[in-house]
Amino acid sequence: MRITCPHCGPRDLIEFTVLGEARTRPAVAVEDLDSPAAVDAFAAYVYDRANPAGIHREHWFHGFGCQTWLVVTRDTLNHAVLAVADVREERP
Repeated sequence: MRITCPHCGPRDLIEFTVLGEARTRPAVAVEDLDSPAAVDAFAAYVYDRANPAGIHREHWFHGFGCQTWLVVTRDTLNHAVLAVADVREERP
């Protein structure tokens, strides 16, 4: 599989490490970090995964290249890479 890094161009999969599903961290106020709702929200953020069949957005790290976190959109059925963007450009 080849991934086209927006900074380095097309690269082999071996240069990258996948983190998992690209999601937004729960927004919790500092004073509420120990609340049961916040603990449940962070546990779900860390451990719950959708694992869909089809188009999926994931965080990838280009460790053997530009050292940049990327958001890779790919089809999990055939591993086709549909889009790659710098994570800093993908923030909501």
